Amino acid sequence: MHIAVIGTGYVGLVTGTCFAEFGVTVTCVDNDATKIERLNNGIIPIYEPGLDSMVSRNVKAGRLSFTTDIEAAVKTALVIFIAVGTPPKEDGSANMQYVEQVAKEIARTMDGYKVIVTKSTVPIGTGAWITNIVKEHQAEPIAFDVVSNPEFLREGAAIEDFMRPNRVVIGANTSQAIAVMKDLYSPLYLIETPFVITNVESAEMIKYASNAFLATKISFINEIANLCELVGADVHHVAKGMGLDRRIGSKFLHPGPGYGGSCFPKDTQALAEIAKKHGTQFQIVETVVKVNKEQRERCLQKILMMLDQNVSGKIIGMLGVSFKPETDDIRDAPALDIVQRLLELGGQVRVFDPVAMENFQKVYPQLTYCADPYQAAEGSDVLVFMTEWNQFRKLDLERLKGGLRQKKVVDLRNIYEPAQMKNMGFDYISVGR
Repeated sequence: MHIAVIGTGYVGLVTGTCFAEFGVTVTCVDNDATKIERLNNGIIPIYEPGLDSMVSRNVKAGRLSFTTDIEAAVKTALVIFIAVGTPPKEDGSANMQYVEQVAKEIARTMDGYKVIVTKSTVPIGTGAWITNIVKEHQAEPIAFDVVSNPEFLREGAAIEDFMRPNRVVIGANTSQAIAVMKDLYSPLYLIETPFVITNVESAEMIKYASNAFLATKISFINEIANLCELVGADVHHVAKGMGLDRRIGSKFLHPGPGYGGSCFPKDTQALAEIAKKHGTQFQIVETVVKVNKEQRERCLQKILMMLDQNVSGKIIGMLGVSFKPETDDIRDAPALDIVQRLLELGGQVRVFDPVAMENFQKVYPQLTYCADPYQAAEGSDVLVFMTEWNQFRKLDLERLKGGLRQKKVVDLRNIYEPAQMKNMGFDYISVGR
């Protein structure tokens, strides 16, 4: 089978590469000629563990290629994945202009039956909308189907999530489209992956509902953490006690500065806007968004408290700026908002992150970017743990303490134990403990 994946961002590149690993012939398309040239030269535009070697392997095997020629890719492929961005507009709703452009291009160039698949996260009703666009822009009537096949890829674990997923969701309205998609995903039958076969609208809703629920768990545990600080409870013990209940589960019950990234912020806002457009109000999701914004302010206040509310002229060392470990993605990362406020208050920020500094430097070139955690701590008045990279868990604390101007640590990811840090002479605060 030949497929085309239009869009070589995070989702498109991982999707295309993993299908090639299944043995499918994949053409990845992008209108960014520079990106395609770099991909053809083996330069991967994102950081995702294991992706570079998988791309190289499949390119050499002739199963994976990159091009700007959408027409050739569409004509060759039976299945065409739309994996372009759907960034939020000012009102929080999804910007669908890139999806619309791709749908029109597919319509103009298709020369036989195609299965057009939305892999991008799109509002409920997009499948019907794309169907109308394609029909309107075809040179002559040609049969096609539109399918929703949402992605559930965690940055930093995307290859594992694709190759061994919790489930595959296929939203389609014809038996032919379902048969094509099941054939495409047939390697997953060997590991007994559950398949959810439903209509297009339900598949579109599954994606939004899943992300909104996970975001809700994060905001919920952050609210619990804030209350724990007031009543003398330990949020880690609370989260463990909750998570052992199989109805709740332990995942996403980790307090911190709130969720970020490309999905949760965008999808929660979009879902709230979808509800409004249909004459109702999604109160839980709206509150989740509000709590997440307020959590960043609460974490900023912890830093200010350590600096006696006087940031001017002070140096803040920051460890981690990506929104989560194992990625260079800084989209809507808590560090962006917190650094902005610290700079506005007259602070100086020293940063170390294993992979995300290049991206962060594009936004904040005025910061000091360091070679390791110890250089970031050197001369700092407070050290802030912003992202829970594994390499931060076993730092030489004596060396770290020796470099700090003031022995103050704000651990926004609860990496270290409060008693240990205080016994070593640190003025230490964390979240919910």
